Amino acid sequence: MSSQIAGVLQLLALIAALTLAYRPLGDYMARVYSSDKHYTPEKWIYRVIGADPAAEMRWPAYLRGVLAFSAVSVLLLYLMQRVQGSLPGSLGFSSIDPDQAFNTAASFVANTNWQSYYGEQAMGHVVQTGGLAVQNFLSAAVGMAVAVALVRGFARSRTGELGNFWADLVRGTVRILIPVSVVGAIVLVACGAIQNFSGIHQVGQFMGGTQEWNGGAVASQEAIKELGTNGGGYFNANSSHPFENPNPLSNLFEIFLILLIPFALTRTFGRMVGSLRQGYAILGAMAVIWIGFTALMMWTEFAHRGPAFEIAGGAMEGKETRFGIAGSSMFAVATTLTSTGAVNSFHSSYTGFGGGITMLGMQLGEIAPGGVGSGLYGMLIMAVIAVFIAGLMVGRTPEYLGKKIGTRQITFAACYLLITPALVLGFTAVALAMPTPGHSMTNSGAHGFSEILYAYTSGANNNGSAFAGLNADTQWFNTTIGIAMLLGRFLPMVFVLALAGSLAEQKPVPGTAGTLRTDKPLYAGLLVGTILIITGLTYFPALALGPLAEGLAS
Repeated sequence: MSSQIAGVLQLLALIAALTLAYRPLGDYMARVYSSDKHYTPEKWIYRVIGADPAAEMRWPAYLRGVLAFSAVSVLLLYLMQRVQGSLPGSLGFSSIDPDQAFNTAASFVANTNWQSYYGEQAMGHVVQTGGLAVQNFLSAAVGMAVAVALVRGFARSRTGELGNFWADLVRGTVRILIPVSVVGAIVLVACGAIQNFSGIHQVGQFMGGTQEWNGGAVASQEAIKELGTNGGGYFNANSSHPFENPNPLSNLFEIFLILLIPFALTRTFGRMVGSLRQGYAILGAMAVIWIGFTALMMWTEFAHRGPAFEIAGGAMEGKETRFGIAGSSMFAVATTLTSTGAVNSFHSSYTGFGGGITMLGMQLGEIAPGGVGSGLYGMLIMAVIAVFIAGLMVGRTPEYLGKKIGTRQITFAACYLLITPALVLGFTAVALAMPTPGHSMTNSGAHGFSEILYAYTSGANNNGSAFAGLNADTQWFNTTIGIAMLLGRFLPMVFVLALAGSLAEQKPVPGTAGTLRTDKPLYAGLLVGTILIITGLTYFPALALGPLAEGLAS
C-alpha cells in the first residue's frame, strides 16, 4: 500500500470517528449548558468561590467574571513558577525567570500554550500537573463559556441576560472536559504513553555524555492538551516525543481529540437556537475548509521534487518516520486550524507552501473548526459578517437567526476581526524594525521573516505552535508575545459578549420571502468565500514576503 493511499484511509477513519461522536456529544453539551440542575460537587465549588449559579448575568457582568477569573489565574500560575525551587516535586529545578514566568502564565491562561522553554528541563511535577494541566482545563472551559453566551444571545429575545459565567465554567469543566479527558488518558496509556510521578533517570551514555529522561503524568496532561485545544507539551518535542505520542494509533487518536469538541459544538449551537440545520451550515463551512487544507497539505508534502524526495517518498525532513507524511500533515493542519498548537513534526522543515498552509490556518482565525469555544464564536462572527455582505448586495437589512444585524452589531463584529491582524502585523513589523529581535532568527531571507511572522501569528491567535528556528526565550519575545497572547485572547471576548448582549435584547424578526436562508449550502459557500477573501486581503502581503516567496523560489 502506498503512503498516499494509507494517508487517505487515515483521513477517512478520522472523519468516520468524528461523525459517530458528533450527535451524542453535541446533544450532551447542549443539555449541560441548558440544565438547571447542579450536582453536589458543583455546589461545593460554588460555595467555596461564593457564586450563585442561578443568578443571570448581563454581558458586562459576564465579562467581568471572565476577566477577573483569568487575571487571578495568571497571577497564581506566575507565582507557582517563581517559587518552584521551594516546592516539593520540583525535580531539583530552580524557579523560573520573571519574563519567562509571565510568558508561560499568560500563555496557558490564554489557551495558547506557547512554550519558550524545555519542559523536561524547567518544570517539576507540581508546576506541570498542579499549574499547567489545571489551566488546560480552565482556559478551555472559559472559551466554551463565552461561546455558549453568544449562542444564548441568538437564542434569547428581549432580555440582556446571557446565563451565569461561573455555572458555565464549572459545568464545562466537571461535566465535559474531565470525563472525556479521563477516557482519553486511559486510551493513551493503552497506546504506550507514560503516566507516573517518577524522577529523572539516566538511561545511558552517548558520545561521552549521559542522557536523562523524566517521568511524569504525561498521558493525563496529553489528553486535556488535545481535547481542550491547548497544545503545551510535557516535553520540548511535544507530540513528536514517544512518551506523549508513541505510535500511529495514538497519533490518529490525538487528532480526533483535537477536533472532537470544536466540531460537536456546531450541533450544540443548532440545538440551543432551535434549528439543527443552522448548526449543519456552520459545520459544513468548517468541514470544507478543514478537508481542503488537509488535502492541500498532503499534496504539497507528498510532491516529489528531486532524488532525495523521491527516495523518502516526499518531504520527510522534520517528520517522524513512525507517523510519515500523511500523519504529520493531518496533525499540522488540525493543530493550526484549531487553537491547539501541539506539533508532531517540525513546521519549519515543511516545504515553503506547506509552512504557509500552517500559517494561513491560524490567520483565518482558527475557525475550521477552531479552538474549544473560540472556534464556534469566531465562526459565528464571520457568519454575521457574511450576512451583512449579503444584505449589502441585495439592498436590505441583514438578519441572522431572526436578529437584525445593524450598525451596533456590525461594529462589534468588525472590531473583533481587526484585533488579531493588528497585533500580528504590528508586532512583526516592530520586531523586524528593531536590531535586537532579528538576532534570534536562525535563518535569513524569506524563511527568517516567516519565523517571526509565525511566532506572532501563533501568539495573537492563541495557537501556541512554533515555526521553530527562532530563539524566543529572550526578554523581548517573552514579553511581547505574552502581551499579544493576552490581548489576542481577551479583547475579542469583549466584543463577542457585547454582541451577544445586543442580540439578546432584540425582538425576533419574522422571516419573509426576502430573508436570506442561512441554513442552505449557498450560504455556507458564501461564508467560506467571505472567510478566505477577508483573510487573503489582510495577510497576503505578509505571506508574499515569507512562505509564498520561499515556495516559489524552491
